[in-house]
Amino acid sequence: MQFNYDVLVIGGGHAGCEAACASANMGAKTCLITMDMNKIAQMSCNPAIGGIAKGQIVREIDALGGQMGLVTDATSIQFRMLNVGKGPAVWSPRAQCDRGKFIWEWRKHLDETENLDIWQDQADELLVEPVSNEAKVRAIGVRTIWGAEIYANCVVVTAGTFLNGLMHIGRKMVAGGRIAEPAVPHFTESITQHGVVSARMKTGTPVRIDKRSVHFEDLEIQPGENRPYQFSYMDKCGALKQLPCWTVNTNEEVHKMLRSGLADSPLYNGQIQSIGPRYCPSIETKLVTFPERDKHPLFLEPEGEDTNEMYLNGFSSSLPMDVQIEALKKMPAFRDIKVYRPGYAIEYDFFDPTQLSHSLESKIIENLFMAGQVNGTTGYEEAGGQGTIAGINAALKAGAAGCCSTATNTTSFVLHRDEAYIGVLIDDLVTKGVDEPYRMFTSRAEYRILLRQDDADARLTEKAYELGLAKRERYDWWMEKKQAIEEIETFCQEFAIKPKLINSALEALGTTPLQFGCKLVDLVNRPQLNLGNLSEIVPALKEILNRPNNRKEEIAEAAEIRMKYKGYIERERIVAEKMHRLENIKIKGHFNYEELQGLSTECRQKLMKIQPETLAQASRIPGVSPSDINVMLVLMGR
Repeated sequence: MQFNYDVLVIGGGHAGCEAACASANMGAKTCLITMDMNKIAQMSCNPAIGGIAKGQIVREIDALGGQMGLVTDATSIQFRMLNVGKGPAVWSPRAQCDRGKFIWEWRKHLDETENLDIWQDQADELLVEPVSNEAKVRAIGVRTIWGAEIYANCVVVTAGTFLNGLMHIGRKMVAGGRIAEPAVPHFTESITQHGVVSARMKTGTPVRIDKRSVHFEDLEIQPGENRPYQFSYMDKCGALKQLPCWTVNTNEEVHKMLRSGLADSPLYNGQIQSIGPRYCPSIETKLVTFPERDKHPLFLEPEGEDTNEMYLNGFSSSLPMDVQIEALKKMPAFRDIKVYRPGYAIEYDFFDPTQLSHSLESKIIENLFMAGQVNGTTGYEEAGGQGTIAGINAALKAGAAGCCSTATNTTSFVLHRDEAYIGVLIDDLVTKGVDEPYRMFTSRAEYRILLRQDDADARLTEKAYELGLAKRERYDWWMEKKQAIEEIETFCQEFAIKPKLINSALEALGTTPLQFGCKLVDLVNRPQLNLGNLSEIVPALKEILNRPNNRKEEIAEAAEIRMKYKGYIERERIVAEKMHRLENIKIKGHFNYEELQGLSTECRQKLMKIQPETLAQASRIPGVSPSDINVMLVLMGR
């Protein structure tokens, strides 16, 4: 049996779901292949969305017209804003979600998306055809294990950890892409036979605990926030019951038991050769790496509002199951512990992301796009961001722009490093590559004051609307919000403050009284003051902040940040614009790097391998020095 589509997406995880929705919403006839329609966007590890820098990515996906923020808000059981004790450049939203409801909410979004079909099956072979007059091939579809042939103008691979997946618990190994789910054994080879390079990575997940066996009196409660935070700029917060999390520390008895199993740990007995995530290590790796520490923090988190299953964050492990369980019993809170399943590690195939362009299209196989863990990343958010961009570009390459009334003549959609964390993520992948699972942090972004969690819609929604991805409702809400923010800023810049009317209130708020009159914005910029406490002493400000709007807090926060940090924002934008000059210098095809003796040997090798599009991209490749860039600038001048 044969099927024909504009875009074919392989894998129903977070990258695949965002890619399929983006493609279909742009007007491309799209098919999503998944092995199990009942596990769409399964949260394989922690049932949480967001976190440091990850929360910014979710806001960006939402601003682009993606679904992750909407699904998270509808299924959130706890919300927190991280890093609020620091500057707004690193504030990061995070939500604990109901794992089961998250799947079905995603399924609802897919079912309601026009132009999108779902086919439950397993991809077995990538189908290609030769490109005329070129020594390369183009992807034209896949053949499944049941013999279906699904053809498409563009193919997006988002296979997660399933490609030749191998799970480990102690010395026991079982093929699988996730617990109780089969691995995909042949698909990697159908890609690498055309010259694409693959390698292996490892990740892991913790034990799942029956909450009825937990002594909560021995844990420290960690409640969520009452403020109505949310990820999406569109809908109101969901209505699920809000639940707390709990914290606990390991102890020396726990460590002693864990160390007794190290000889049988696949991480240390030679069973696992691949590299695991540096920033989410297993508990046994923590013991080996930090032998001087007598405790490590753990976080017990609910899996849903109506389930007994709980997730022990920080206790990822592939030790033998009896060692894991006996170690847990050494903590008072878990002395009578019952578990649903132990933690395990999983190895899987990924493809070197330097083989991709910034559109996430393969440089080797035309019309083949890749997103998510197959590119060497870790995390639902990183996967969703890549999926969004891959879906957009696959739709554009497949000709979907003709189906969208607002679409431009854009042939590819690329976000720069000063436009989005998604842009930083993809640029890091395709210019630097990976030697361990890539995880996003705010420290990876050199322009993070421009990439705040509060202004993703300001950066991206109009771009997405021009593409035809963000719909009119989302665009209209942004224009309404933009006007409201500007009205608050203008009011604060123009409203005059007289000392005699406000000085006593200023002293009560712990700030210096005025000697002369000033504009309200000068008071907003003081660290002790904000729009909230100023509105209590400036009635006119309170009136403008309380204008009818469902998202007053969000608008006030965005306006305040823009005023307080105006100088920093403008300075960083100037720096970013200078870098754009290098972004505009195209170098691909201009040099035969082998013949440029003025460049270092390492530089020539890296440039030949990666083939950067611009001088700015070349400058970010490890091994390319500033002097190498100067040499190329001189040669470009000639």
